[in-house]
Amino acid sequence: MLELNSPRWNDLSDAYGSAGTIPELLRQLSTFPSDDGSSEPWSGLWSALAHQGDVYSASFAAVPHVIAAIVSSPERVSDVYFHFPAWVEICRHKNGVDVPDELAADYFDSLSRIPALVPRLAGTQWSTGFTACALSATAAAKGQHELAEALLELTSSDTVGEFLEWSYDR
Repeated sequence: MLELNSPRWNDLSDAYGSAGTIPELLRQLSTFPSDDGSSEPWSGLWSALAHQGDVYSASFAAVPHVIAAIVSSPERVSDVYFHFPAWVEICRHKNGVDVPDELAADYFDSLSRIPALVPRLAGTQWSTGFTACALSATAAAKGQHELAEALLELTSSDTVGEFLEWSYDR
């Protein structure tokens, strides 16, 4: 994967132009911060790399780092560690964005690791949101992009209940 100290990050793009600030945000993942929707590093990563459904070359360089954080300590991750790569892959597919050749092997190799990571968390308690994100990331990694997106829509118990009511009424 692209080293965080590589000058190549300056040549990659994010929602704001050059992705030179992304490595510092990715370094912070080693402390396993949660995501309350507005705190760093997740706020900056979402804003720059998965902005309103758009993804960028730096998005594909960042995903292997997020997945490496899961590998390093799966019991410490929150749902966002699965949500982020799932959403990047869903948006890549929906928008027909090609992964740059020099990033493709690391990006797709890291995604392929997700299905084996999820069972490593079987001994921990999962919320509805965590379950939906972990399953969504697995579906995205297996090329099931529509299912992955649908699972992300089911991240709250209320939404699951509404879906079930709708499905019963069909």
